[in-house]
Amino acid sequence: MKRILFLFLLTWSAATAQHIPAEIDTLMAAYKDFRGTVLVARGGTVLLKKGYGNQENTIYQIASVTKTFTATAILKLAERGRLSLEDKLSKYYPDYPRGDSITIRHLLTHTSGIYNYTMNREFMETAAGQPATEEQMLALFKDKSLDFSPGTSWNYSNSGYMLLGYIIQKVTGMTYEQALRKYLFEPDGMHDSGFDFVRLNAPLKASSDFPSVDPSVSFAAGSIYSTVGDLYKWHQSLQTQTSMMEPAYIPFKGNYGYGWIIDTVYGHKVVSHSGGIWGFRSNFARVPSDNICIVMLSNTETPLLETMTRKIFAILYHQPYQLPGKKKEIILNTTVLQKYVGTYEAKERGLVVEVRLEDGKLIAAPHRGPQSVLCAVDETHFFLEGQEDFEVIFAAGEKLIINNNGKTVIALKIN
Repeated sequence: MKRILFLFLLTWSAATAQHIPAEIDTLMAAYKDFRGTVLVARGGTVLLKKGYGNQENTIYQIASVTKTFTATAILKLAERGRLSLEDKLSKYYPDYPRGDSITIRHLLTHTSGIYNYTMNREFMETAAGQPATEEQMLALFKDKSLDFSPGTSWNYSNSGYMLLGYIIQKVTGMTYEQALRKYLFEPDGMHDSGFDFVRLNAPLKASSDFPSVDPSVSFAAGSIYSTVGDLYKWHQSLQTQTSMMEPAYIPFKGNYGYGWIIDTVYGHKVVSHSGGIWGFRSNFARVPSDNICIVMLSNTETPLLETMTRKIFAILYHQPYQLPGKKKEIILNTTVLQKYVGTYEAKERGLVVEVRLEDGKLIAAPHRGPQSVLCAVDETHFFLEGQEDFEVIFAAGEKLIINNNGKTVIALKIN
């Protein structure tokens, strides 16, 4: 009897393993507007590696997924005694305002209070495509008042990761690129990854209709380009560095650790980071305990990736999910839409969204992410164009309610 049961379970397990790649592929194919490359692996086996509209080895900008590399480089230098997470910013920049109250740990966890330079819309729209020196970049945020006293709150700051990149250079005596190649890329065999996507000349370089951000501007906060294959190598490497990485996966404030967003899915800890830069989106999600890795790279500004990632997790953990349907958009009078124009803030999430009216459509533009078109279902309910699972509601009391991936965020209108 036990032998029969064993054979049944073995047969069921093999059948399940065979249908999961096909099920993931069916899910991805259902997102007709998606263009990019996906890799899904579990237990050391790649279940799916496929391009949708692109090649499976296409090279993309990964934007803020760069922060996982910057943070790990800092942790490696700390492990080797080259720096401490308690080092004050003033150790590296003696004249930095309040530098004696800001630590490397604060920079890693977005709790420094340093102004986020990508909030400077004029700079991003007029100068981000041009090379910038360290002095020019520091001038964008150094003398601005802190958003809060270091360590007391959380606000996503690309400026903090910019500083971490400069500190890596000061400690190693190498450029940021040289240091990451030496400590991370070369040991992990990441030969298709680099830093200057603008000047990259490669046949599998993903194209974009958007202007490019110069790597000196995105730098340690978002300059890396890569492939799904190389990012899987990155995952495999991190899986072998348990003692060093465990502290990185502990939320410091909110749900952010050392370069990782911490969450749970079906009772399992997920560490991830998403990225968005003009013309590109990325999502890199891992369940270290189950050796699961999901990589999604796209050369469109699609907001779909996190939703798609969640549905892939549902497949891997045999949970219910829905294929994308087809909601019917209605056209609203601009008088109705004009009521919703303004800026909304969810302080506890560090989220600020500007809602604009352009060409008869509402545009939602987060201060740290690409904008999206809002499509109306009725006078108060909307969904993101190309992402029907992402619901936006304009509620009484000048509230903006966001429902996505089973989570709700409420933002209040501030102007």
